Amino acid sequence: MIMKVKTVSRDQVKKSKRRSSKLRPLIDALDTLAPGGDAIEVTYIEEKEINSIRTAIYQYNQEKGIKIRSGKDAANKKIYFYRD
Repeated sequence: MIMKVKTVSRDQVKKSKRRSSKLRPLIDALDTLAPGGDAIEVTYIEEKEINSIRTAIYQYNQEKGIKIRSGKDAANKKIYFYRD
């Protein structure tokens, strides 16, 4: 089998929004955060969920140009997000 390879414009590459759709309620809630205001509490079941959530928050920070910070309560399996 011969493989054809060519360069295309980045605009032609479609991005998957799978993570953002899975975490859509959290992303929508982040839009309501005000600096120095309330925090968002998220309960998780497994540690690996935190990595997915934090990656989504990092991407949100990059896209919006703001800084969402987090704090973790490992004993109660909760993570908090707030804006400075």
